[in-house]
Amino acid sequence: MGVYTCPRVFTSSSSSSTFCCRHHPDLATRAAVNPRPGFAAGRVDSTTPFHGLSSLILRFPPNFVRQLSTKARRNCSNIGVAQIVAASWSTKDSDLSAVPAASAVDAATAAADLVVPAQIGPEDDLAAVDAEYAVFGNGVQLGGLPDLKDASFLSSDGSIAIHAGERLGRGIVTDAITTPVVNTSAYFFKKTADLLDFKEKRATSFEYGRYGNPTTVVLEEKISALEGAESTLMLASGMCASTVLLMALVPAGGHIVTTTDCYRKTRIFIETILPKMGIMATIIDPADVEALETALNENKVSLFFTESPTNPFLRCVDIKLVSDLCHSKGAVVCIDGTFATPMNQKALALGADLVVHSATKYLAGHNDVLAGCISGSMKLVSEIRILHHILGGALNPNAAYLIIRGMKTLHIRIQQQNSTALRMAKILEAHPKVAHVYYPGLPSHPEHELAKRQMTGFGGVVSFEIDGDLKRTIKFIDALKIPYIAPSFGGCESIVDQPAIMSYWDLSQSDRLKYGIKDNLVRFSSGIEDFNDLKADILQALEKI
Repeated sequence: MGVYTCPRVFTSSSSSSTFCCRHHPDLATRAAVNPRPGFAAGRVDSTTPFHGLSSLILRFPPNFVRQLSTKARRNCSNIGVAQIVAASWSTKDSDLSAVPAASAVDAATAAADLVVPAQIGPEDDLAAVDAEYAVFGNGVQLGGLPDLKDASFLSSDGSIAIHAGERLGRGIVTDAITTPVVNTSAYFFKKTADLLDFKEKRATSFEYGRYGNPTTVVLEEKISALEGAESTLMLASGMCASTVLLMALVPAGGHIVTTTDCYRKTRIFIETILPKMGIMATIIDPADVEALETALNENKVSLFFTESPTNPFLRCVDIKLVSDLCHSKGAVVCIDGTFATPMNQKALALGADLVVHSATKYLAGHNDVLAGCISGSMKLVSEIRILHHILGGALNPNAAYLIIRGMKTLHIRIQQQNSTALRMAKILEAHPKVAHVYYPGLPSHPEHELAKRQMTGFGGVVSFEIDGDLKRTIKFIDALKIPYIAPSFGGCESIVDQPAIMSYWDLSQSDRLKYGIKDNLVRFSSGIEDFNDLKADILQALEKI
C-alpha cells in the first residue's frame, strides 16, 4: 500500500453538503475549540485542497458502508478502510484535480496537519491520545507509536495480551474493536514518485505480502509487548522460526551449543542439516554449566540455543547464568520458551537475547493454527527478518488474526492450565501405578528451585512414566476419555501422547533410550477443562491397567 497524496474530497451524492465524519470522543471538545484550517466541527471543507493519508484517518459514520456501492461493500467487508478509501463516495463525477506530488517533508507536514484536529497543550497527556493520530500515509502504523510496555494502565500481562498492538494504536485505521484481516498479496503505489519515495526510504509502506502485513504487525506488536522485546517476527511455524534463526545468526563453519532434551525435529535439523553448512554443535545437559564453559572456551560459539522448559522432560536452564557466560564470550543466547509462554517466564528480562515460540501452542491456544515467532532486539530480529524475506515462510494474515483472538484469553487459559497441571502432577506422583513424574513445579524435579526463581507458573504439560511396559502404557492412554491422542499441546482441549510411538517410533527401542525416551513415557497437556473431570478421567484410566 503506497504512501500517496489524496486527490479527491468526499462529498455527499444527495446534496452539496460536505462529508461529515464522526469525532473521536476524547478529541471532539478540543477540535471544536481550536479547529484546524479546512476542518469545521468534524467536517471536511470541500473547497480546501489538501493532501496526506490515503485513508484520511477519519472515523466513518455508522451508515458509511450502507451508502457505498455494492462493489465497495464487498471490498470493505474483508479488508476495511484500505479499500473503502479506494471506492468513490459519490455516484456522480466531480471535477476534482489531483494534488501535485509533494516532497517528503511537505507530505509529512501536511499529514500531521490533517491528522491532528487540535493543538494539544503541554499539560495534555500525549500517551492518552489515540495512536491512530500518529500513522504513516498508508494508514499503517510502523513507527512512532506509544510504548505499550510502559502504559501505566496496562500493568498486567493479562491486560497486555488483550490490548497491546490494538488499544493504543494498530496498523489498520478502523473503529472496529477487533483487528480486521487484510487479505492481500501485494500493496499498490498510486504513482511512481511514491514508489521512489519508498525505495529511497523517504516514506514507509508495505510492498509485498511476504515482507509484511498490517494484521500480522498487530500480532507482532502484541507479542513484543508481552516479551518486553524491541521487535518480533512472525513466521509460518515454530520450526520455521527456529531454522531461519539458526541459519541467519550462525555463519558457515560456525559453532553452536544446544541441550540434550529438545524437540526432536530441532535436534534433527541441528545434527543433519547444519553440518552441510559446516556448522557444528556441542550438545550438553541442560544443567551442565561446566560443559557449557568448556564449549565456549574451546570453540568460537556463535549461539547457545535451548528450550526452557525442555520437551518432553521439562528440564530448566538457568537463563541468567548461561546468558552471562555466553555474553562474556560473544555468543548470542536464544531460549525457546514455548512450554513456558511469556505469562510464566520472561527470558529476555533474565538476560537472553532472543526468545522463540511455537505460537501454534499456547499463544494461539485453540489447536487451529500453525505459527512461530522470534522476539528480541531490533538488530538481531532484523538480521533474521532479512533471511526470512528471502526464504519465505510468511504467516497467513488469517492465521495472524486467529492468534490475536486466541491471545486475548491467554492469561486465563494459562492460569487454568498451570493450576491443573500442578495439581495433577502431585496426584500422579503419589499414585502407585506411576513410576516417575517430570514437572518443574514438584520438589522432586532437578531444577525445581531454579524454576521457582525464573518462572511465575510451571506450565500445563506433565510428563510421567507408567509403572509398566509399552503395552500397559498403551492400555492406559486408550482408556482415557477426555484427552485426544495427538501431537502438539497448549490448546483448550487436553492432549495426550506416548512419545515412544508419537515421535520416536521410527527408532529402535535402544536408540530411543539414548534420548531418555522409555516406552512407558506419557506426555499429558492439560486443556482448560474442569480439573475434577480430568482428575476423574486419569484415575479411572489408571484403575484399568
